[in-house]
Amino acid sequence: MENAAIRVVSFRIMLRHIFLLLLSCLMVILSNPSSAENLTNGAAAGYVEPPYKLGENIDVGVWSLINLDGREAGFAIETKPLAAIPGFSGAPINLFVQIDLEGGFIDAEIISHNEPIFVSGLGQAPFHEFVTQYKGLSLSDTIVVGVPYGDAGSGSSFVYLDGVTKATASVRIAHETILAAALAVARERLQGIATGPPARPDLDYTEPLTWDEIVAQGLATRRLVTNAEIDAAFADTLWEDDDPIARDDPDGIYLDLWVVDLGPPSIARAVLSDDSFEALQEFMTISTHDEPILMIDAGRHGLVSEDFVRNTSPDLISATQDDFPVALRDADLDVELAPGVPGEIAMILRTDRRLGFDPTRDWSLSIRALREHGSFRPEVGHIDFTTNHKTDERFFLRETPPKQVAPWVDALRGRQIDMIILGVGLLAFTGLFAFRMQWLAGLASFTPVRLGILAVMTAFVGWWGQGQLSIVTVLGVIRGLWDRQSLEFLLYDPFSLLIWAVVIISFFLWGRSLFCGWLCPFGALQEFTHHIGKRIGLPQIQISQNVNFWLTKIKYVLLAGLVLAALTNSALTDKLVEIEPFKTAITVYFVREWYYVLYAGLWLVLSMVLFKGFCRFVCPLGAFMAIGGLIRGRNWIARREACGSPCQLCRVKCNYDAIAPSGEIKYDECFGCLDCVKIHDDPKTCVPLVLAAKGRKL
Repeated sequence: MENAAIRVVSFRIMLRHIFLLLLSCLMVILSNPSSAENLTNGAAAGYVEPPYKLGENIDVGVWSLINLDGREAGFAIETKPLAAIPGFSGAPINLFVQIDLEGGFIDAEIISHNEPIFVSGLGQAPFHEFVTQYKGLSLSDTIVVGVPYGDAGSGSSFVYLDGVTKATASVRIAHETILAAALAVARERLQGIATGPPARPDLDYTEPLTWDEIVAQGLATRRLVTNAEIDAAFADTLWEDDDPIARDDPDGIYLDLWVVDLGPPSIARAVLSDDSFEALQEFMTISTHDEPILMIDAGRHGLVSEDFVRNTSPDLISATQDDFPVALRDADLDVELAPGVPGEIAMILRTDRRLGFDPTRDWSLSIRALREHGSFRPEVGHIDFTTNHKTDERFFLRETPPKQVAPWVDALRGRQIDMIILGVGLLAFTGLFAFRMQWLAGLASFTPVRLGILAVMTAFVGWWGQGQLSIVTVLGVIRGLWDRQSLEFLLYDPFSLLIWAVVIISFFLWGRSLFCGWLCPFGALQEFTHHIGKRIGLPQIQISQNVNFWLTKIKYVLLAGLVLAALTNSALTDKLVEIEPFKTAITVYFVREWYYVLYAGLWLVLSMVLFKGFCRFVCPLGAFMAIGGLIRGRNWIARREACGSPCQLCRVKCNYDAIAPSGEIKYDECFGCLDCVKIHDDPKTCVPLVLAAKGRKL
């Protein structure tokens, strides 16, 4: 007896600690900012500093920037909705970028990321320092992450950003994210440039061409600069006398540049030798999105400096289209020209068409000429010579954009297989529940069958399908109706919407029972831990009817508080909804901050001794389901006259305390576990049936 008493006291102390931990975790969660899907206006405003302030939200992830005098000064951009480029962790790096009306960077900051090297390695500071380098730069600059090779940066048109050692991939992804999002906004908002599908070479189009025909048709562009012209360009500068060759031979050729787009096979075949053509075609089968550009120089400029390293961006060549930079890179291919093609030095550059380059529209190529003055640490001067080029449309294909369909249609198409499996599964299960419920409850292996169904719900509906229903959806609908806004957002998740449809229909037939007892993944997890607790012999908490009555009302109070918060303070709502551990346990597979994981884990541990305590007493979604169940049109669990008076077997066996002493089912607390149905129909268990078989009455 003494040992038993000690065990009871220890058990109560353990429970007290669990409850205290739950409360502590919830307080930590409420004190930490929630991770909303996209920035709210209030959160975005926090990133903007004087003399600017946040203007109206003009698109998803895009706000106007306003000067202190009230005039539009630029744009603020959250990159995730516009350029969700996966980071090293697989999740996108979300940044807040501000640009002015000329495309200059006002500022850039990190909103959130999961890059492992910074999260658990180098710390956050180096990453934040990296993005601060964009301040003061411009979209018209050619921005490169890293340092120039040798003295390649001298006189170069590039702007070099200091990278982060050991985190090259992460900072480059951040760089691409910033540029992609900023360029997307700039093209549409600053100059109204169309962003349709890029043209790509028609590989099936053939046309016999010669070099003379290519020149005559403007498919090759020439830029000729004599020594006299280069001297004139540097006249009256520090470097005017620093090129004796130009001074001694004014009629000589300094730059004889030819530019040819080699994307179309017909053009490439006309200007390259057979071996070079085959090498280019092999390269194009690998780099399918790259557009190859041939540069030929028959003068003494040489295209690149002595410090140039192959397979990198050329240090003396840059390009723009629509006043935005075009990223060029050496294709690292040996070039042999076809007979009759002039030139001594040739190289093939490549640019990615996915970044907006359109070879069929005018683009500008700039060649930088350098001069040095002095022998010790010479001063470098430069002059840029430009030429425009484009290639005829007949050599390219331009995909017609598909007819846009509603986003929910795309979402539905993207989950066709999951939707079919879910639809068939829900149809089969609800049919079984509606027409063969007694047969199901009467199975000798009912408990393993039930646990198997719950396992499917957890694995397929929850973890795989991300179909865990949440009070967040309910609050979103309430807020949308309150603000008279569209509820179209419901259509973006057809998987969950199908479950909602089945649940709402089930309200008429079974109340809350179908979802809470069978379709909720987190509820299933609690039931699993309950069985584990019983298997290892943990004592179960028994709650009196009176205490149980008041505990079941907690969830309604929480639901009312959430609805009030949703209608008055959306920022607070984002924190309060974390009372649901569903996101932690199901949506993100327990991969989250420690306090969220501990909070969800404690509810599962508590279920080992208090049957589905969260579902019964705290779950605001369960409260909503119970309210929805008020439209139930029938009492679907059979009762006998002797149930409750005097037989109390079903009430005693009910883990949910959902049966009143009178024998009446409390459907607002019934989870449809079918234990009482099994007892009611079993002539060997149901007391009235057992006595009737013996010729006796209660």
